[in-house]
Amino acid sequence: MKILAVGDLVGENGVEKLKRTLPNLQEAENIDFTIINGENAAGGMGMTSKIYNELNRLNIDVITMGNHTWGKKDIFTFIEDKKIIRPANYSKGCPGKGYVIINKNGKKIAVVNLIGRTDMGVLSDNPFTCIDDIINTINVDIIILDFHAEATAEKIAMGYYVDGRITAMFGTHTHVQTADEKILEKGTGYITDIGMTGPEKSVIGMNIEASLKRFVTSLPEKYKLAEGKCVLNGIIFEIDDSTNKVKKLYRINV
Repeated sequence: MKILAVGDLVGENGVEKLKRTLPNLQEAENIDFTIINGENAAGGMGMTSKIYNELNRLNIDVITMGNHTWGKKDIFTFIEDKKIIRPANYSKGCPGKGYVIINKNGKKIAVVNLIGRTDMGVLSDNPFTCIDDIINTINVDIIILDFHAEATAEKIAMGYYVDGRITAMFGTHTHVQTADEKILEKGTGYITDIGMTGPEKSVIGMNIEASLKRFVTSLPEKYKLAEGKCVLNGIIFEIDDSTNKVKKLYRINV
Protein backbone atom coordinates (compact mmCIF):
# COMPACT_ATOMS: atom_id res chain seq x y z
CA MET A 1 0.00 0.00 0.00
CA LYS A 2 1.19 3.52 -0.80
CA ILE A 3 0.04 6.43 1.35
CA LEU A 4 0.50 10.03 0.22
CA ALA A 5 0.54 12.92 2.69
CA VAL A 6 0.42 16.44 1.21
CA GLY A 7 1.79 19.46 3.09
CA ASP A 8 -0.32 22.37 4.34
CA LEU A 9 -2.51 23.93 1.65
CA VAL A 10 -1.78 27.67 1.74
CA GLY A 11 -4.55 29.83 0.33
CA GLU A 12 -6.77 29.42 -2.68
CA ASN A 13 -3.79 29.22 -5.05
CA GLY A 14 -2.51 26.25 -3.07
CA VAL A 15 -5.91 24.61 -3.43
CA GLU A 16 -5.81 25.18 -7.20
CA LYS A 17 -2.32 23.68 -7.35
CA LEU A 18 -3.61 20.61 -5.55
CA LYS A 19 -6.59 20.30 -7.89
CA ARG A 20 -4.32 20.46 -10.95
CA THR A 21 -1.58 18.19 -9.61
CA LEU A 22 -3.10 15.57 -7.32
CA PRO A 23 -4.90 13.32 -9.84
CA ASN A 24 -1.81 12.91 -12.03
CA LEU A 25 0.43 12.41 -9.00
CA GLN A 26 -1.86 9.74 -7.58
CA GLU A 27 -1.93 7.92 -10.91
CA ALA A 28 1.81 8.15 -11.53
CA GLU A 29 2.70 6.92 -8.03
CA ASN A 30 -0.12 4.34 -7.72
CA ILE A 31 -1.38 5.95 -4.53
CA ASP A 32 -3.90 3.97 -2.46
CA PHE A 33 -4.63 6.47 0.33
CA THR A 34 -4.30 10.26 0.50
CA ILE A 35 -4.07 12.66 3.46
CA ILE A 36 -4.13 16.45 3.04
CA ASN A 37 -3.46 19.11 5.70
CA GLY A 38 -5.98 21.89 5.05
CA GLU A 39 -5.76 24.26 7.99
CA ASN A 40 -4.41 27.18 5.91
CA ALA A 41 -6.56 26.60 2.83
CA ALA A 42 -8.84 29.65 3.02
CA GLY A 43 -6.89 32.89 2.80
CA GLY A 44 -4.05 31.30 4.75
CA MET A 45 -6.14 30.65 7.84
CA GLY A 46 -8.87 28.04 8.26
CA MET A 47 -11.18 26.45 5.73
CA THR A 48 -14.50 27.46 4.17
CA SER A 49 -17.35 25.19 3.10
CA LYS A 50 -16.66 26.18 -0.53
CA ILE A 51 -13.08 24.91 -0.35
CA TYR A 52 -14.12 21.84 1.61
CA ASN A 53 -16.60 20.96 -1.14
CA GLU A 54 -13.87 21.44 -3.77
CA LEU A 55 -11.54 19.10 -1.88
CA ASN A 56 -14.32 16.54 -1.57
CA ARG A 57 -14.42 16.27 -5.36
CA LEU A 58 -10.83 15.02 -5.31
CA ASN A 59 -9.72 11.53 -4.31
CA ILE A 60 -8.81 12.48 -0.74
CA ASP A 61 -9.36 10.11 2.17
CA VAL A 62 -8.62 12.37 5.16
CA ILE A 63 -8.17 16.11 5.73
CA THR A 64 -6.22 17.11 8.84
CA MET A 65 -6.18 20.52 10.52
CA GLY A 66 -4.09 22.44 13.08
CA ASN A 67 -3.82 25.70 15.01
CA HIS A 68 -6.08 27.52 12.52
CA THR A 69 -8.87 24.94 12.68
CA TRP A 70 -11.35 27.56 13.87
CA GLY A 71 -10.05 30.30 11.54
CA LYS A 72 -13.27 30.43 9.49
CA LYS A 73 -16.73 30.15 11.04
CA ASP A 74 -17.81 27.85 8.19
CA ILE A 75 -15.86 25.05 9.85
CA PHE A 76 -18.70 24.42 12.29
CA THR A 77 -20.96 23.36 9.41
CA PHE A 78 -18.73 20.45 8.36
CA ILE A 79 -16.29 19.70 11.21
CA GLU A 80 -18.31 16.59 12.10
CA ASP A 81 -17.95 15.16 8.59
CA LYS A 82 -16.24 11.78 8.56
CA LYS A 83 -13.41 12.94 6.27
CA ILE A 84 -12.04 15.83 8.36
CA ILE A 85 -10.24 15.67 11.70
CA ARG A 86 -8.80 18.30 14.06
CA PRO A 87 -6.10 17.90 16.73
CA ALA A 88 -7.13 15.18 19.16
CA ASN A 89 -5.52 17.01 22.08
CA TYR A 90 -7.76 20.06 21.78
CA SER A 91 -9.77 20.63 24.95
CA LYS A 92 -12.52 18.14 25.67
CA GLY A 93 -15.86 19.41 24.40
CA CYS A 94 -14.50 20.87 21.15
CA PRO A 95 -16.56 19.83 18.13
CA GLY A 96 -15.10 17.38 15.66
CA LYS A 97 -12.85 14.38 16.23
CA GLY A 98 -9.12 13.83 16.60
CA TYR A 99 -8.79 10.64 14.60
CA VAL A 100 -10.67 8.61 12.04
CA ILE A 101 -10.58 4.94 11.05
CA ILE A 102 -11.11 4.08 7.39
CA ASN A 103 -11.30 0.69 5.71
CA LYS A 104 -9.27 0.73 2.50
CA ASN A 105 -7.87 -2.12 0.41
CA GLY A 106 -8.62 -4.63 3.12
CA LYS A 107 -6.80 -2.59 5.81
CA LYS A 108 -8.15 -0.65 8.78
CA ILE A 109 -6.27 2.66 8.66
CA ALA A 110 -6.34 5.17 11.51
CA VAL A 111 -5.26 8.76 10.84
CA VAL A 112 -4.55 10.81 13.96
CA ASN A 113 -4.11 14.59 14.20
CA LEU A 114 -2.21 16.16 17.13
CA ILE A 115 -0.97 19.68 17.85
CA GLY A 116 2.25 20.63 19.61
CA ARG A 117 2.50 22.82 22.71
CA THR A 118 5.77 24.66 22.04
CA ASP A 119 5.29 28.21 20.63
CA MET A 120 1.92 27.34 19.08
CA GLY A 121 -0.25 29.92 20.86
CA VAL A 122 -2.98 27.33 21.39
CA LEU A 123 -4.08 25.83 24.69
CA SER A 124 -4.06 22.07 24.29
CA ASP A 125 -3.67 18.87 26.25
CA ASN A 126 -0.45 16.86 26.31
CA PRO A 127 0.02 15.33 22.84
CA PHE A 128 2.24 12.53 24.20
CA THR A 129 -0.29 11.19 26.68
CA CYS A 130 -3.06 11.78 24.13
CA ILE A 131 -1.42 9.51 21.54
CA ASP A 132 -0.98 6.88 24.28
CA ASP A 133 -4.71 6.93 24.93
CA ILE A 134 -5.55 6.63 21.23
CA ILE A 135 -3.09 3.78 20.57
CA ASN A 136 -4.47 1.90 23.58
CA THR A 137 -8.07 2.44 22.42
CA ILE A 138 -8.07 1.53 18.74
CA ASN A 139 -7.55 -1.80 17.03
CA VAL A 140 -6.33 -1.22 13.48
CA ASP A 141 -3.73 -2.38 10.97
CA ILE A 142 -2.09 0.99 10.21
CA ILE A 143 -1.76 4.21 12.24
CA ILE A 144 -0.63 7.45 10.57
CA LEU A 145 0.03 10.57 12.66
CA ASP A 146 0.02 14.19 11.48
CA PHE A 147 1.79 16.11 14.26
CA HIS A 148 1.13 19.80 13.69
CA ALA A 149 3.88 21.53 15.64
CA GLU A 150 6.33 24.44 15.53
CA ALA A 151 9.38 23.04 17.30
CA THR A 152 11.46 20.49 15.43
CA ALA A 153 12.61 19.14 18.80
CA GLU A 154 9.03 18.40 19.84
CA LYS A 155 8.36 16.61 16.55
CA ILE A 156 11.56 14.58 16.76
CA ALA A 157 10.74 13.64 20.35
CA MET A 158 7.28 12.50 19.28
CA GLY A 159 8.81 10.38 16.52
CA TYR A 160 10.94 8.47 19.03
CA TYR A 161 8.01 8.26 21.45
CA VAL A 162 5.72 6.50 18.96
CA ASP A 163 8.44 4.48 17.21
CA GLY A 164 7.32 0.89 16.83
CA ARG A 165 3.79 1.70 18.00
CA ILE A 166 2.47 3.42 14.88
CA THR A 167 3.14 2.94 11.19
CA ALA A 168 4.25 6.45 10.25
CA MET A 169 4.42 10.04 11.48
CA PHE A 170 4.79 13.23 9.49
CA GLY A 171 5.06 16.78 10.77
CA THR A 172 3.18 19.81 9.46
CA HIS A 173 2.87 23.54 10.28
CA THR A 174 6.28 25.05 9.49
CA HIS A 175 5.72 24.88 5.69
CA VAL A 176 9.36 23.98 5.03
CA GLN A 177 10.05 20.44 3.86
CA THR A 178 12.80 18.79 5.90
CA ALA A 179 15.34 16.36 4.46
CA ASP A 180 15.30 13.91 7.37
CA GLU A 181 12.86 11.26 6.17
CA LYS A 182 13.80 7.89 7.65
CA ILE A 183 12.58 4.63 9.07
CA LEU A 184 13.24 4.76 12.80
CA GLU A 185 14.91 1.93 14.71
CA LYS A 186 11.66 0.17 15.66
CA GLY A 187 10.10 0.53 12.22
CA THR A 188 8.06 3.76 12.19
CA GLY A 189 8.37 5.94 9.08
CA TYR A 190 9.21 9.53 10.04
CA ILE A 191 9.77 13.06 8.68
CA THR A 192 9.90 16.28 10.71
CA ASP A 193 7.90 18.38 8.23
CA ILE A 194 6.46 17.63 4.80
CA GLY A 195 6.34 21.26 3.66
CA MET A 196 3.48 23.15 2.03
CA THR A 197 1.35 23.38 -1.07
CA GLY A 198 1.33 27.06 -1.98
CA PRO A 199 3.26 29.98 -3.52
CA GLU A 200 6.91 29.10 -4.09
CA LYS A 201 8.25 32.69 -4.04
CA SER A 202 7.06 33.59 -0.58
CA VAL A 203 7.78 33.51 3.13
CA ILE A 204 6.09 30.21 3.98
CA GLY A 205 3.27 31.14 1.63
CA MET A 206 2.97 34.81 2.61
CA ASN A 207 3.81 37.93 0.62
CA ILE A 208 7.55 38.70 0.91
CA GLU A 209 7.25 42.49 1.29
CA ALA A 210 4.65 42.29 4.06
CA SER A 211 6.69 39.64 5.85
CA LEU A 212 9.90 41.68 5.62
CA LYS A 213 8.14 44.76 7.02
CA ARG A 214 7.11 42.77 10.07
CA PHE A 215 10.63 41.50 10.66
CA VAL A 216 12.49 44.73 9.87
CA THR A 217 10.21 47.23 11.67
CA SER A 218 8.58 44.99 14.30
CA LEU A 219 5.29 46.66 13.37
CA PRO A 220 2.15 44.50 13.17
CA GLU A 221 1.91 44.48 9.38
CA LYS A 222 -0.98 42.31 8.22
CA TYR A 223 0.13 39.14 6.45
CA LYS A 224 -0.95 38.77 2.84
CA LEU A 225 -0.89 35.65 0.71
CA ALA A 226 1.81 35.56 -1.95
CA GLU A 227 0.94 35.16 -5.63
CA GLY A 228 2.59 33.32 -8.49
CA LYS A 229 3.84 29.81 -9.19
CA CYS A 230 2.94 27.24 -6.58
CA VAL A 231 4.73 24.14 -5.34
CA LEU A 232 3.26 20.93 -3.92
CA ASN A 233 5.22 19.25 -1.11
CA GLY A 234 4.50 15.92 0.49
CA ILE A 235 5.72 12.43 1.28
CA ILE A 236 4.88 8.91 0.19
CA PHE A 237 4.99 6.01 2.61
CA GLU A 238 5.24 2.61 0.93
CA ILE A 239 3.92 0.01 3.37
CA ASP A 240 4.53 -3.72 3.36
CA ASP A 241 1.11 -5.39 3.23
CA SER A 242 2.30 -8.40 5.20
CA THR A 243 3.80 -6.49 8.15
CA ASN A 244 1.96 -3.13 7.94
CA LYS A 245 5.34 -1.42 8.37
CA VAL A 246 6.96 1.22 6.17
CA LYS A 247 9.49 -0.34 3.81
CA LYS A 248 10.25 2.84 1.84
CA LEU A 249 9.47 6.56 2.04
CA TYR A 250 10.34 9.48 -0.16
CA ARG A 251 9.59 13.18 -0.39
CA ILE A 252 7.48 14.77 -3.12
CA ASN A 253 8.21 18.22 -4.54
CA VAL A 254 6.14 19.17 -7.59
